[in-house]
Amino acid sequence: MKTRPTSYGPSLSRDPITTTWATSIIFTQLQKNNTTPITKVFLLGFQVSRNIRYVIFFLLLVVYWFTIFMNLLIITLVSTSKILQTPMYFFLTQLSINDILLTTDIVPKMLHIILYYRGSITFIGCITQLYFFGGSEVSECVLLTVMSYDRYVAICNPLRYTTVMTDTYCVILAVISWLVAVFVTSLATITVLMQKFCGPNTVDNLFCDFIPVLELSCSETNNFQMEVYILGIPLILIPVTIIIFSYTKIIVTTLRIPSSTGRQKAFSTCSSHLIVVSIFYWTIFGVYVFPTRGQSLTMSKILSLLYTVFTPLINPIIYSLKNKDIKKALHGLLYGRLRVCDM
Repeated sequence: MKTRPTSYGPSLSRDPITTTWATSIIFTQLQKNNTTPITKVFLLGFQVSRNIRYVIFFLLLVVYWFTIFMNLLIITLVSTSKILQTPMYFFLTQLSINDILLTTDIVPKMLHIILYYRGSITFIGCITQLYFFGGSEVSECVLLTVMSYDRYVAICNPLRYTTVMTDTYCVILAVISWLVAVFVTSLATITVLMQKFCGPNTVDNLFCDFIPVLELSCSETNNFQMEVYILGIPLILIPVTIIIFSYTKIIVTTLRIPSSTGRQKAFSTCSSHLIVVSIFYWTIFGVYVFPTRGQSLTMSKILSLLYTVFTPLINPIIYSLKNKDIKKALHGLLYGRLRVCDM
């Protein structure tokens, strides 16, 4: 009569469930002990068929070149036309510069990833992309707030507009916008670099964003999450509060204008900016502030395309289509070029 072994080692080795469980514990422990720093990050992009990827590639390529062209056109028109030498168009050029930086930072690598199904980027390159992406988003947030303040002064205090929005004051506001972006993004990026990244090194996204990159960290991220709350909440609440206050005052002031022509003119000067602000904050809030529960990775990638690729294209189009001064400046530029060619 055979007796049952008193050693637990052999019995556990014969139990497939227990063996699997033990192997999983050992594998997890090895992953925790693995402190080899990662040097490359693999971005998966869209997990779709080749034909769909080709369609997405050519669509984004056209959008990218058209975005660069439209924003350069806005900068050129404002720089060369006398009728556009106003604070509103000065801030619009700052927004165009920011949009060019954002798309140039994100789209070229994104096109490579989509075309070749996936792609790799060095860890330093990923952090660099992360830095410029974060800086562009923060600067756009502040610039849109400054532009809403400019519209508030123009409509609610028209007699004081030229004395308040001087050239020096506009330059100071623009410099503050860029400095805030540099400070906030540098602080967040330094905190990310203080984390230990020892694997895995695969990100199921189209570019290096803060949340997906932090998922690669094998150290605690509580400090970074606390920093995000400390910096992110005022960075969102203060601009949103200023924008809501500005447009509330603008609407109240506009409704008091006796003539319908005056009301229409006042609304037309603000409608373009209000549309741009709505699109920007809708996408930002949808991805970072109020993400939908159970939101698929594909939907998250599509939303990220909206504020990194399509918003920089929509901005100059909206301002161009709804602005008579820009149309006049464009007509003058083309007419001047044609006269030079005829001569």
